[in-house]
Amino acid sequence: MRITLTTAASALVLAPTSVFAVDYLSADQAAKLMFPQADRFESREVKLDAAQMQKLSAQGVQARSATWPVRVAYHGSATLGYIVIDEVVGKFELISYAVGIAADGAVRQVEILSYRESHGQEIRLPAWRQQFVGKTVASTIQVGEDIANISGATLSCKHVTDGVKRIVAVVDLARRNGVLG
Repeated sequence: MRITLTTAASALVLAPTSVFAVDYLSADQAAKLMFPQADRFESREVKLDAAQMQKLSAQGVQARSATWPVRVAYHGSATLGYIVIDEVVGKFELISYAVGIAADGAVRQVEILSYRESHGQEIRLPAWRQQFVGKTVASTIQVGEDIANISGATLSCKHVTDGVKRIVAVVDLARRNGVLG
């Protein structure tokens, strides 16, 4: 069988746009990376009622969902922190990421699990993700304020930043209401 230039070009045109999709970490790998001293992780489900959703909205946070899966990291009986996996749209495609939050409510780490866009992978750079470390519900967590933008990755930066802010607020609310250990 002979492949012509036209056949090869047609195959490239018909190729799926997910050619750029890269999976970097699984949820389990991210959890172990964020809390290496943990000897176990337990899944919890945070369910927000209407009043809690309104409280978040008043803080400028759109919860997007009333139910949030959270993994709690333990060492013995001590709670080390929480891991939340989420997805946001970059420009056109989903970005999967994980946020590790210490037991005191401060961001410990942000990891990009999967990136499917053709541009903007720079959000995976440690220096950009490091900006979130130490942020709490009292922090601004906003691109252009305490989080720098990356030219060419503007929407990815904004949407991941908004997602981290949302997760910090949801975990803080759950911690204060005794839902998380």
